[in-house]
Amino acid sequence: MSVTAVLHSEWIKIRSVRASFGSLVAVLAATLAITVLAFATVGRAEADDGGDPVLRAFYAINFAQIAAVAFGATAVSSEYASGALRVSLAAVPYRDLFYAAKAAILGGSALAVGLVTSFATFFTGQAFLGRYAIGLGEPGALRACAGAGIYLALMALFAAGLTFLLRSAVAVLSLLIPFILIVSFVVGDVAGGIAAYLPDRAGQQVLHQDPVGDVGPWTGLAVTALWAAAALLAGWQAVRRRDA
Repeated sequence: MSVTAVLHSEWIKIRSVRASFGSLVAVLAATLAITVLAFATVGRAEADDGGDPVLRAFYAINFAQIAAVAFGATAVSSEYASGALRVSLAAVPYRDLFYAAKAAILGGSALAVGLVTSFATFFTGQAFLGRYAIGLGEPGALRACAGAGIYLALMALFAAGLTFLLRSAVAVLSLLIPFILIVSFVVGDVAGGIAAYLPDRAGQQVLHQDPVGDVGPWTGLAVTALWAAAALLAGWQAVRRRDA
């Protein structure tokens, strides 16, 4: 099969599998819903208390990253759960091409939705803030909008690589969701500077107007990209060496 045909087939899989497509839609839908709920109720009160206005604008990204992780995991696990991987490899016996195409379509889809989500979240939240609202001209705002979309795509790829390695979305979600929501904060309180290099903490530096610590906004995204690359490399080795 040609590269174009393989890419097209992977896009069809994402669109046709309810779990993966639903998770992708949830990145945008759930984030906007939480943004509207939060900013319509306590947005102005929080803004009046001061703090980082750029970071506050992306509060809902904390939930979007869960949906992004779910998308990356389910888009891969569907190959194993249904036995479709054997069919996929029969159609595309060159495993490197199959793996690269799936990672490219998965990452591209997550990036596109992530960018739409980040900009939509920013403008939706600011619509409720009145005189406290900021625009893209605010220092760090445009960088945070672009960086948030990239961050969501990287987290989806990170989850996808781990799912190729573990062959189970349940296992990956059981590891990553508690890690992102709980363990990362506990480690941060105990380990100090080391925690700044965890994938979620490093990547979210781009959401701060004035990032603190040794990891800057783009350096933090690079750290998250290294985590994603390591997971994808491990998954690639698993696909090459294991039977379907």
